[in-house]
Amino acid sequence: MNQTKKVLLVFLPSESGVDGARSLYDEPETGSIRQRFNHSVRTLIKQSQFAIPPLALMILGSIEVPGVEQQLCDMRFEEFPYRNDWDLVGISVQTGMARKAFELADKLRRQGIPVALGGAHVSLFPDSCRSHADLLVHGEADDMWKTVLEDLRAGSLKTDYRADGFPDLSLPRPVSKHMLQRNRYFTTNLIQTGRGCPYNCDFCNVHVLNGRSLRRRAISDIVAEVGRFLQDDRRIFFFVDDSVNADPSYAEELFRRLIPYRISWFGQATTTLGQQPRLLEAFAKSGCRALLVGIESVEPASRNAHRKNQNKAAELAAAIRNIRNAGISLYGSFIYGLDGDTLDTPAAILDFVSQTKLDVPGINILRPTPGTGVFDRLREEGRLLFDPDDPTAFRYTFGQEMLYRPKRIPLDAFVESYSTLTRQLFSPAQSIRRGIGAPSAKTAVLFFNLFYTHLYGLSRNDLKKQIASRFG
Repeated sequence: MNQTKKVLLVFLPSESGVDGARSLYDEPETGSIRQRFNHSVRTLIKQSQFAIPPLALMILGSIEVPGVEQQLCDMRFEEFPYRNDWDLVGISVQTGMARKAFELADKLRRQGIPVALGGAHVSLFPDSCRSHADLLVHGEADDMWKTVLEDLRAGSLKTDYRADGFPDLSLPRPVSKHMLQRNRYFTTNLIQTGRGCPYNCDFCNVHVLNGRSLRRRAISDIVAEVGRFLQDDRRIFFFVDDSVNADPSYAEELFRRLIPYRISWFGQATTTLGQQPRLLEAFAKSGCRALLVGIESVEPASRNAHRKNQNKAAELAAAIRNIRNAGISLYGSFIYGLDGDTLDTPAAILDFVSQTKLDVPGINILRPTPGTGVFDRLREEGRLLFDPDDPTAFRYTFGQEMLYRPKRIPLDAFVESYSTLTRQLFSPAQSIRRGIGAPSAKTAVLFFNLFYTHLYGLSRNDLKKQIASRFG
């Protein structure tokens, strides 16, 4: 009699920032009031329910093969279950977490447990992964994972699984939530309407990983999924697309069909939504409460330098006001340190935030992620501060270290100006004011601002230590 094969899908936490709010520098345990406070904040952030499940692993876990049982290990909340006998462990590898993924994979393989590695890092840098895995899954795994599970059952696993093209998202692919522990997450209602991006921003790799053409799911499948998800979780929905309004006619039809379901939802969009009145109305009527929009820069020189051309700086403020006037709160994401930025840029950001009344103004330091155009260019220009020949030297943090030298601002002056900017934008008083003034999702806006007040303080302290230790 064939025994059921047990497969574990693993999601790793980042080393700092929102997954732990921890300094990158080892600090001796002194039991000080500050350390106790920081530990309490880290605990609060982890328990605040702002975490969402890993959708990619939810999709893979929804694939059913007779004789194979899949489980999820979300290591943001639990230790790896070494006590169990696993026939295969699949680890999703992101470039900023590659070292941690490789360490876990190596440990498992020493214990005789086969390991499959997939995710963005495998797709971009397969050669760096090969020695750490029994098999590699290249690219979007929606179709390939079923083949992996069938081969596991048959005892005929291969070393590489690679599709000829992107999966056809128009085919029905129901997503199951059976692997999730509901109370761990802000919501389990994650919806993806499609993949791909027609834009070519050089600091982003979405168009590299998922293609330049928009691939969409059938609207009827999404509407049915929303209805099914509502049966076991009536909390907020999160549409995870990078730009849920990228195809306006598609998005308008989808969200008008969702109006009768009376859901509340968050998502990500471009600011062009503020220039699309019919679509904006459909968003508002279907229950949109908050959106993340990528502003990136208010400096025309920076937008041109990084090929962020899909919405012009002069149109941004009016578009943002239109969206907020429709009752939708906005998280506006900026990148400070782009090639056109100067020491005058923080004042321009502060003025823009004041004009638009952004509900959460996120200030990011440029991340030259390996595999993006900006990484290649900064490498050629000798401006990277980590080993460009080792992709695992890159790591994700909450703006806690400089990874490159800005083009027009000296490094120490940049850190000082960034610190001043974030201190001016985030304080308990500012958090309360933004929470009260938000058009919608007031509690979420308040808590995001309070958490960011702490996280930006952590970022400032770590940057100061980096500059002092490495460049002082």
